Amino acid sequence: MSIVIGADAAGLRLKEVVKDFLEKENFHLVDVTAEGRDFVDVTLAVAAEVNKEEQNLGIVIDAYGAGPFMVATKIKGMVAAEVSDERSAYMTRGHNNSRMITMGAQLVGDELAKNIAKGFVNGKYDGGRHQIRVDMLNKMG
Repeated sequence: MSIVIGADAAGLRLKEVVKDFLEKENFHLVDVTAEGRDFVDVTLAVAAEVNKEEQNLGIVIDAYGAGPFMVATKIKGMVAAEVSDERSAYMTRGHNNSRMITMGAQLVGDELAKNIAKGFVNGKYDGGRHQIRVDMLNKMG
């Protein structure tokens, strides 16, 4: 499993904080950040890497998280969540089988961002009754 991470200019500093934290937690990271990329391009790059392996997860950071979330929801088969708290990050894995989260550097601080990332990457999909919703999401085009 790889954690694919990317950021636009507004999310660069926080992306480095999250990246360093996850590397210290022994996760394999793929950073697709490139200078001058807009959040649309970053989100598409993260999604492309996430979709290479079913176990891969993605994190996109910009100023507010809303833009990358909107992009991610346009990608067929991608279940994503815009999060700004630890519980939502964890639960979106457990109940929605989300493979990508987005967050805003102007909304969350360093410690909260690390906890959000930790909750997301450590969350496990519960399946069962939640699979009905996931199937519905995956049928959307």
